[in-house]
Amino acid sequence: MRTEDETSAGAGVETGADCENVPVRFDTKIAVLLRDDLESWQRLNVTAFLVSGLGTTSPEVIGEPYADADDTAYLPMFRQPVLVFEGTRETLTVAHGRALSRSLPRAVFTADLFSTGNDRDNRAAVRAVAKGGLELVGMAVYGPRNAVDKVFKGARMHP
Repeated sequence: MRTEDETSAGAGVETGADCENVPVRFDTKIAVLLRDDLESWQRLNVTAFLVSGLGTTSPEVIGEPYADADDTAYLPMFRQPVLVFEGTRETLTVAHGRALSRSLPRAVFTADLFSTGNDRDNRAAVRAVAKGGLELVGMAVYGPRNAVDKVFKGARMHP
């Protein structure tokens, strides 16, 4: 497993791609912040939903398609690791404000979404609440490493 430093430095693009022994480094970060009181199934579900939005507005986060030795094709995935953090309700609220003030690409998951069953109702549930009143249970952010670090300041790595 790579450490964060092995995957996060660089000049905005992959380096070391031509040399298999050189770690690939990025100056960007994909990170998820989950509220620390979620059940295990909720943490997994929220994380999956949150990261699904990042590639739609930031296509540079998506790598090349995969293929096995038999040439069976597989979908492309993120080109870099996703770091998962946890924090309190207050930590999420502060991080949300920081992400907004930095205009970083972000996705949110609110407590209301646990009681909906489809995308239309999910969007309506978020739309019904002003940003300051959202009961956030998770948030994903993508951007320059230092900006994402500042947004998630006070959060801890998910165990």
